[in-house]
Amino acid sequence: MPSTRRPGYKAGAGRPPSARGDSASADVISASKDSAATGPDVRTPPAPDNVLSFPEPKAKRRKRILLGTVGALAVLIAGILAAAVYSPVLALQTVTVEGTKLLTADQIKTALAPLQGKPLPQISDGDVTALLQPLVQVKEVTVQARPPSTLQVKVTERVPVALVRQGEAHQLVDADGVKLSDTADPASIPLPVIDGGNGTLPKDLFHAITGVLGALPADVLARLSSASAKSADAVELKLVDGQTIVWGNAGEKELKAKVLEALLKAPADPKNPVRVYDVSVPRHPVTR
Repeated sequence: MPSTRRPGYKAGAGRPPSARGDSASADVISASKDSAATGPDVRTPPAPDNVLSFPEPKAKRRKRILLGTVGALAVLIAGILAAAVYSPVLALQTVTVEGTKLLTADQIKTALAPLQGKPLPQISDGDVTALLQPLVQVKEVTVQARPPSTLQVKVTERVPVALVRQGEAHQLVDADGVKLSDTADPASIPLPVIDGGNGTLPKDLFHAITGVLGALPADVLARLSSASAKSADAVELKLVDGQTIVWGNAGEKELKAKVLEALLKAPADPKNPVRVYDVSVPRHPVTR
């Protein structure tokens, strides 16, 4: 049988590379498998010898400086305040008093004696009010420190509106019914007398009367001789000249006070003097 081999044909030339037993090919395949198993050989590049730094932004630098300055000032101020609060240089030595009539300045100073030597920044209105509380004549008080060592005290006293007669005793009271003092010479005090008799005046009648007196102007109050009430709706006042004022209840006190003041300022008629001023209905007052 004739040969079908082409000229120049060599045995094994047609086999694929994988079947040739080529050692080089085997090495390539082995290297590929190792590479796939272990991953690529990645190495961290060395850090550069020189690092380029950028300047701090001006706005950020200003903010940092500002915050630092504010913090330093806060610490300084806190230190100054702490030194002032506890400094013996600001210790109280002198108390000045204003506004007293029923009381004396010495009574106020004596009551505030426990504050002597205490630094002024540590003294509050509440401290002074608490020490003056036993003095019932004091209604309000304001305090002002005058460094280095003076405390100024302004007193607002209760305003007396009547004398309450209890038997032979007379007590000075304000519009709230607070007893301010006793007096042995009621004739020397130009205030109306509330006759409480030998007993105690009922509280509702007492407050009805003092509420009316507290609404009157000082010049009208000085012209009254007495005040009484059969009930809370029937308050009557007496003038030193003998006239009677029918007041009624405690309603519309301010309007009644203005109407009464106007009636008392009206020219008197010698032929027909007024004996009664009735302001119980203040929009329609009556004189007779």
